[in-house]
Amino acid sequence: MQHVVKASDFFALPVSQARFAPFFRAELPPWEWLKALGAALAGVESGKLPQKIPPGVHLEGAIWLHPSVKLPPFAVIIGPVWIGANTQIRPGAFLRGNVIAGEGCVLGHSCEYKNALLLDGVETPHFNYVGDSILGNGAHLGAGVICSNLRLDQKNVTVRVGGRTLDTGLKKFGAILGDRAEVGCNAVLNPGTLLGPRSLVMPCTAYGGVLPADTIARTRTPITTMPRRD
Repeated sequence: MQHVVKASDFFALPVSQARFAPFFRAELPPWEWLKALGAALAGVESGKLPQKIPPGVHLEGAIWLHPSVKLPPFAVIIGPVWIGANTQIRPGAFLRGNVIAGEGCVLGHSCEYKNALLLDGVETPHFNYVGDSILGNGAHLGAGVICSNLRLDQKNVTVRVGGRTLDTGLKKFGAILGDRAEVGCNAVLNPGTLLGPRSLVMPCTAYGGVLPADTIARTRTPITTMPRRD
């Protein structure tokens, strides 16, 4: 079956997360990856952790942290969770289950993560909510960005692609960010938002829908095309 939108339109699973490849197939719609997070993490076993765990870090459930993960003075990590090499977890981070983060990520100060997949080099440094969302390689959220994951009427989240309205089958579905997508400070991404690779949402913008690759979304102004960033 050929899908209208594919995960490969947005990102490629990095080598660091190759163990999860059977669960995250490139030809599927990206929101299908969200449905597979629980199964992907089912094989994760507790035990591999940095040698020194700060006393203020609460660990609960099945947690796998690469020994090079940098832990803060205090944070809450509830499994299942898998965190790759050289990732920073900053003070006040709250990981509350079904979270995978790749290499070189920043899980920031007072940020919350739930049912989320972060590929390599993702930066979410300050006051972000990342729920039921996938952030592609090198994606970045400015301070205060929220990935809203629940419609006000609490119906299934739909996506409008290629003139068709697709029911994702998910009551909770935040955002999909392609590789190197950027979201400015205090922006809100509405449920079911899809941001193409290298796209940009300007600060303080409430955006919902599908933003093509290499384009900019501004508050109350048309979307504009920008030069491709190599």
